[in-house]
Amino acid sequence: QVQLVESGGGLVQAGGSLRLSCAASERTFSSYVMGWFRQAPGKERAFVAAIRLSADTTYYADSVKGRFTISRDNAQNTVYLQMNSLKLEDTAVYYCAANLHFTVRADLWDSWGQGTQVTVSS
Repeated sequence: QVQLVESGGGLVQAGGSLRLSCAASERTFSSYVMGWFRQAPGKERAFVAAIRLSADTTYYADSVKGRFTISRDNAQNTVYLQMNSLKLEDTAVYYCAANLHFTVRADLWDSWGQGTQVTVSS
C-alpha cells in the first residue's frame, strides 16, 4: 500500500478557494491512479475526482465539475485538488486515495490518507 498524507484543509467562506495536497511515499507513484473522495457527516464516502498516470485523463463527480481541478506532480509524488467557488455542501472530510485502477467506488481503492477537514461557511 501507498502511504498518503493530506494537507491544506480548513475553514473558508462560500465562494472561496482552497487547495488540498496529498504527498505519497511510494516511489512508483506514477503507476497509480490518484483520487480524492469526501465524506460528510452521516453520509457515505463519495468520489470527487481522479487522475491517471499521464495526467491527461481526469475524472470528476458532476457536483464538482467546473469548480474543482485535480492535478499531479509525479516528480514530487504529490497530487493536488484545487477547489474554487466552494459551496456549503462541499463541507466534508476529504481523503486522498491511490489505486492501480480507476473506479468511483470507494471500497475498491487500496490506499487512503487520514483525511483533512474542509468547512465552508456562509
